[in-house]
Amino acid sequence: MATETDTVIERGTGLEDWQAGVAGGVVGAAVMAALIVAMNPPTITAAIPALYGLSGGIAGVTVHVAHGAVLGVAFAALLRFAPIPDDSAAAVVGTGLAWGVVTWIALAALVMPVWLGAVGFPKAPPLPNFAIPSLVWHVVYGGVLGVVYAALR
Repeated sequence: MATETDTVIERGTGLEDWQAGVAGGVVGAAVMAALIVAMNPPTITAAIPALYGLSGGIAGVTVHVAHGAVLGVAFAALLRFAPIPDDSAAAVVGTGLAWGVVTWIALAALVMPVWLGAVGFPKAPPLPNFAIPSLVWHVVYGGVLGVVYAALR
């Protein structure tokens, strides 16, 4: 007498939360960098690399995308504790848009001017620096981050 046993193995196709955060953050930061290059190149060629004593567009894009990846992981951590349904892509994208506004306020408007002043950057923006183009860039970052994150999870 033979017996049969069905074995079910679940293989998820999605990434881990942090991996989706990195991917979303990198794509979002790359799109944002393209907007910055189109709208205000000195931000990416001078100000962003100056945070680390660097200069040039390649350095600026590299630093910016690295920041985007780290902030994407923070976004993934936030979503673990946010009271939104796991299967709601719209809620994830909405949270990404809000995350873009938060990063604009905390990092671009407050931290960046202080940091650039501390490293002696000659054209450091005023504190606070609530520049509307920067808000647009950060909202785009957050929206792309949310879309990519939702798609990969």
